[in-house]
Amino acid sequence: MAKIAIIMGSKSDLGVVKPAADIIKSFGAEAVVRVISAHRTPEEAHEFSANAEKNGFEVIICAAGKAAHLGGVIAANTTLPVIGLPVKTDMMGGLDSLLSIVQMPSGIPVACVGVNGGENAGLLALQILGVKYPDIAKKLKDYKNNMREKINADDIAVQREISQT
Repeated sequence: MAKIAIIMGSKSDLGVVKPAADIIKSFGAEAVVRVISAHRTPEEAHEFSANAEKNGFEVIICAAGKAAHLGGVIAANTTLPVIGLPVKTDMMGGLDSLLSIVQMPSGIPVACVGVNGGENAGLLALQILGVKYPDIAKKLKDYKNNMREKINADDIAVQREISQT
C-alpha cells in the first residue's frame, strides 16, 4: 500500500493538513500524520527524515507557517519527494510561508502548493505515486473526469438559466 507522511510544525496546522489526509485516504493510500517542528524538535525531524524511506514512506508533505523551514529540513535528509504546504499566518497572510518553502537552496528541492492548499498537496502526492501504482493513477483519472462532468453540467445549467431570462 502507498504510504504518505504528512508532517506539520504545530498542532494548530491540523485544519490545513486534514484535507490532505482525507483525500489521500479516499484514494486508498495510507496517510500518517505527525507533529514535528524543524525548530523545536530538530532531532526528531532529522530522525524522521533520515529513516522515512526505511519506514515505508514514499512521499512526504510538510505543512509549516512563518519561517516554514520544515520542508527543507526534511528534504535535506532524504531523497524522497517532499511537498511543502504553506500555512496562512496572521503576519503576512501566508506569503512568508510560501516564500520560505519555494526558496530552497540549490540541491534541496521542495515542491510547493498554494497557501492552505491541503487538498492539492494530497493530490500532488497521489499523482507522484500514480507513476508506481496503477490503481491510484486510475482513481486520479476518474477523479478528474468527475470534475469535468460536474463543470460541464454546471455550464449547461448556466446556459439554460441565462437563455430563459
